[in-house]
Amino acid sequence: MTNSLRPYGQQRAPLPSAQTPAPGVPSPRPARNPGSPQPGAATTGPGTKPAKQRDAFFDNAKYLAIVFVAMGHAWEPLTDHSRAAEALYMVVYTFHMPAFILISGYFSRSFDMRTDRLQRLVTGIAVPYILFEVAYSLFKKWADDDPSHPISLLDPWYLTWFLVALFVWRMTVPLWKVVRWPVPLALAIAILASVSPDIGDDLDLQRVLQFLPFFVVGLFMKPEHFQLMRRREVRILSVPVLLGALAFAYWAGPRMNSAWFYHRDSAQELGAPWWAGVVMTLAMFGCSMVLTSCFFAWVPRRKMWFTVLGAGTLYGYLLHGFLAKGSRFWGWYDDYAWLNQPLGEIFLTVAAAAVITVLCTPPVQRAFRFAMEPKMEWAFKRDATELARERAKKS
Repeated sequence: MTNSLRPYGQQRAPLPSAQTPAPGVPSPRPARNPGSPQPGAATTGPGTKPAKQRDAFFDNAKYLAIVFVAMGHAWEPLTDHSRAAEALYMVVYTFHMPAFILISGYFSRSFDMRTDRLQRLVTGIAVPYILFEVAYSLFKKWADDDPSHPISLLDPWYLTWFLVALFVWRMTVPLWKVVRWPVPLALAIAILASVSPDIGDDLDLQRVLQFLPFFVVGLFMKPEHFQLMRRREVRILSVPVLLGALAFAYWAGPRMNSAWFYHRDSAQELGAPWWAGVVMTLAMFGCSMVLTSCFFAWVPRRKMWFTVLGAGTLYGYLLHGFLAKGSRFWGWYDDYAWLNQPLGEIFLTVAAAAVITVLCTPPVQRAFRFAMEPKMEWAFKRDATELARERAKKS
């Protein structure tokens, strides 16, 4: 049975070239250099480069993955009494965050220690982490009637762990580019973490290290790898694979501690022998890569009605957590027993998809941009490139 005590982005658009720089995922908007035009804006004049176009495939993938994240959070309280919900929950948790993290790695290939990229790392990841970690802590104090809950930037609460992880992973990109066997090394680190209970909860390092292999895999993926997953035979094969995964999850649900899917504890902390951490890390990595490939195989490559929402997945990810946690704090699943019936479970699934969709829309992005994408020019020195650009504009 699920352990819910510690649960915690016509014509086909081409995939981006391996040289196309882009921000991490989930990502509010395409990255841009300070002083550069808005993405998609028209540029004219001699020497100007055309604005980079967002790729519909990745925006579609981010939106669909964040929908599965919201659905998983809505299903979590149902897993104690519904094996069907538990099976869906386990399958979705096998691939939704790995898919996000893999795309994050893919779009981190161009990261280096250049000034403008470090600034975006601070304003787009570090600052939102601080703001939302404080906001979530205050929310728990109030909504859960827990005034003693501490506000600690060293102990990420609920969803904010992903921002810490993305910051750490992005900073290590130059290292992964120089080592000889990056993916095996990342897997070895994840295995060591899974058998090391003394790592503790600071910065949620267990999750940072255990999810690391997916980021490193994405870091070394190429456009042709995504093309391979889009082949017709892969899409056909993914159907029985997914059905088999659901059947296995239905059988394994009552026999397996689903805390393994959260990657936030060592084997010993889950009451298992140390060698189980080695076996489960490798098994979970293999299953996650297979189901993530099945997911990518069915992501549309053309522009859809929801493509524009892919630019707002970080907004949806962080904002929906207040409602997801609030529903537990306020006892909605206990007070409204019909939610635990089949029709109620369907309603929760549709409602979760609708809420996360709204939270990814442009109006919500504009309303919360102050927290998610603060400009903060006052906090950084102006480098020589930016000064030269401004002089050229004035001349």
